[in-house]
Amino acid sequence: MSVMNVICVGCDSHEKTLVNKIAVNREAPEQFNVSGRRSGRQKLIAVLKRKAQEIGGARIVLAYEASSQGFILYDELKAAGIECYVLAPTKIARSHQQKLNKSDKKDDKCLLDIVRSHVLAGTELPAVWVPDRQTRDDRETVRTRDDVSDKQRVLKTQIQMLLKRWGIEKPGELHGTRSKAYRQWLKALAEDRTRGTGFRTILSSLIRQLEFVERELEQLDQAIVELGEQPHLKPIVDALDAETGVGRLGAVTYATEVGDFGRFRRRQQIGAYWGLTPSSNESGNIQDRKGHITRHGSPRVTRLLCQSHWVRVKHDPHEREVYQRLVARNPKRKKIAVVAGMRRLSVRLWHVGRQAQLRMRNLGPQ
Repeated sequence: MSVMNVICVGCDSHEKTLVNKIAVNREAPEQFNVSGRRSGRQKLIAVLKRKAQEIGGARIVLAYEASSQGFILYDELKAAGIECYVLAPTKIARSHQQKLNKSDKKDDKCLLDIVRSHVLAGTELPAVWVPDRQTRDDRETVRTRDDVSDKQRVLKTQIQMLLKRWGIEKPGELHGTRSKAYRQWLKALAEDRTRGTGFRTILSSLIRQLEFVERELEQLDQAIVELGEQPHLKPIVDALDAETGVGRLGAVTYATEVGDFGRFRRRQQIGAYWGLTPSSNESGNIQDRKGHITRHGSPRVTRLLCQSHWVRVKHDPHEREVYQRLVARNPKRKKIAVVAGMRRLSVRLWHVGRQAQLRMRNLGPQ
């Protein structure tokens, strides 16, 4: 019985170039570079298909590392009938020496070896879940809102540091930094002719930037509300929003970052996905020792879970009792209790979201 040929491709993807190592079965690889533009990607597809025809038909398997360039290459390869995997850079084992001597040629060879090991020996691929186009589109709004919120925090910090450099203290009667009175005080400082020109110029600029960012935040918050009302998200967002401490923004964020709740089978998987499980060190006769959490998850979701946990501790008697019990067990390590609460909440939200998604799919389009 003839064995089907396999063309394995390790692709080191960059904005301007795609550096590829192509090998048929166990043969020595050849290098083939193309432009990172659409024309270059289509040229790569044509070359791979032609090579498959030349050897009488072959399965084509390509893998590249996830990056900020998204999943366009994945989409085009799948549409062309080519098997494609997007690999998680953090899960690709590299020695210290490999990290010190990094190059495109070595990267694509490493990716090729991973693909061939998977195809020919059945090793597990460190592949990421590729969200559908709707989920990607939903994430654009949520993540942009998060980025703008970060810019707001940076600007507020810059204003505080500017005041501190000049020894200017906020009057005691002004509470917090969000009130109209505080903003009026800042604007008065920026117009105070007794102050230096540089101080007034920079403070005025920071105030204008902050006001612009805040207007953008208001528009994005409205966009988040509208996103949460979309039919494909509303049942899930409503269910998550009903949980204490989550809120509408938190519900939309969690729903879009998870995407398909069914891709997780056990509670341990969701905790590990958000980087809230402890690292493990076990070898030979050494017992399994737990270390710090892995922190592999999305920072925006980690921040959401932390904020929501504290709200639950404040307003939920059961959650408060569990937190206090963990703290009493080890008063010097309160962070352990916080992380445990975040992990419980992540699992709880996964259960709630999964049930809502299942109900929605069972009902079908209305």
